[in-house]
Amino acid sequence: MRKRISLLAAAGLVTVGLATTPANAADPVFTITSPSAVGLRPNAGGGAPEKTSVEFRVENETGNVFDRQSTFTIDLSALKGVVDVAFPEDRANDCTLTAAAVTCRDWALWTHSSGVVTLDLSAAKGSKVGTVVDLTMTGKAEGATFKAATTKVKVGGPDLVMEPAALKAKLVPGETQPLPIVFGNEGTESVNGVALEMNTTHGIGLVEKYDNCSYSEDGDPGQPWNAGWGSTVCLLDGEFKAGAVYETVEALTLKAAPHAFIDGMTYSVHAAGDQPKTTRKLGKPSTGKKLKVTERAAKAAGRQAADLDPWNNQQEFDFQTKNTADFVARAVSLKGKAGETVKADFGFDNKGPAWVAYLRSGEDVARTDIVIPQGATVTKAPKQCTGVNADGSYREQFLGAPRYFCATTHIVGETEKASYPFELKIDKVVADATGSVSVGQWSDKGTLPQDWDPNHANNKAAFVINAKDGGTTPTPGPTATPTATPPPGATVTPSATPSTGNTPKPSGGLASTGSTAGPIAIGAAALVAAGGALFVLFRRRAAGRA
Repeated sequence: MRKRISLLAAAGLVTVGLATTPANAADPVFTITSPSAVGLRPNAGGGAPEKTSVEFRVENETGNVFDRQSTFTIDLSALKGVVDVAFPEDRANDCTLTAAAVTCRDWALWTHSSGVVTLDLSAAKGSKVGTVVDLTMTGKAEGATFKAATTKVKVGGPDLVMEPAALKAKLVPGETQPLPIVFGNEGTESVNGVALEMNTTHGIGLVEKYDNCSYSEDGDPGQPWNAGWGSTVCLLDGEFKAGAVYETVEALTLKAAPHAFIDGMTYSVHAAGDQPKTTRKLGKPSTGKKLKVTERAAKAAGRQAADLDPWNNQQEFDFQTKNTADFVARAVSLKGKAGETVKADFGFDNKGPAWVAYLRSGEDVARTDIVIPQGATVTKAPKQCTGVNADGSYREQFLGAPRYFCATTHIVGETEKASYPFELKIDKVVADATGSVSVGQWSDKGTLPQDWDPNHANNKAAFVINAKDGGTTPTPGPTATPTATPPPGATVTPSATPSTGNTPKPSGGLASTGSTAGPIAIGAAALVAAGGALFVLFRRRAAGRA
């Protein structure tokens, strides 16, 4: 069996990078991340050794895609005779493995978190229990500096296992439910102190506050670019013995926020000090209460045998709250003389109450379709937009198009105002020259209404240049309301999120995409437009679950 260990880089939890040479002022600095420490089952010499998977990631918090080739290297010389290294069977990266090193190349670093490589580690035959070696990744690229990351690999040690909680998937805003935390130590050694790590998306939160827990602060609700995730880390003192099982004295409480819709959470246990460190600000309350655990009989946990199954360090769960999000296209009215260049701000407002986040699939939540009126030519448009022909077909030239499709990221906050600034030259004055601005689900011809949008009539608004009445913007009739078709790649239903009956169906949702027990982050190139650091682990779990 294989045990995977991954970072919640998407929620901002990253391993502290090693010291590196200072970068030039103009050069971006990227941080490589990995678990601070892992333990391997001793090799008993009989049968196949048990494997532990370690994931290395890279953090790009510059706000821009780095589009030069990067090379990442792991020196394996210290592991000889102690640790055997292999690639997982389902790997998908540009990496090579020799006895001396692992070398990976990446042609672009997307914003926030990207996966570099996952390695399967196992204790070598004849290795001694207690031996510790360093697994260090370094990076290099022209015009950039990388902070290295090191994972300490130990033969033997504790093996902390988080039990799955029985949670309810279908919720309504404001609903609460208990979150019982049960974990055990299936390793060969005791551990002194543990850290419980709970990460919830923007629409789900923990009710209680404890003095021995730290809580991340949510960002602007209109733009939850903490990747939509909040983090809670609780430190528990004491000895946690090998073979023992522990549970919180009182269950924690989860609550669906008024803006809850498509949400998820992860909860995990680490040896104290080995949990990923965070670069985000964590606040500590002062309530006079402490989260406590108590030991219980191992047989009462109802756990599987100690086989280091891939999901035993961390558990995850998907929620779908019955809710809607009203996307309202903004009307635009401009005036100008022939030869003048005018500015326009196109887009839509989310009137809520829900936020919408396609955390698993990484798909764009919505598209804005802008039809340019006669007599005007687009001279400047944002990079989130694509110029197309009038019928929506492909067009090679970006500027001067009669129509533009503009995409959101995978997250739209509950009060977000999507904005796409344009500049247009008025070639000739055409009174009441009218185009349109519409918002909806992607289609090859423009947009379709979203199932979860309660008012399709306001999905479309007029774009008028030189209105005859001096500026009043007429509103075109509502768009047709065909049955919304899920966008490509959104057909898989997450295992923990059953059909919601009359609840509007998310188009991109938490479509299951395959991976292991690592947290959420923006990994693959398909998530280039994701813009938020949130869905590392959710994105990559489909293959193993479908």
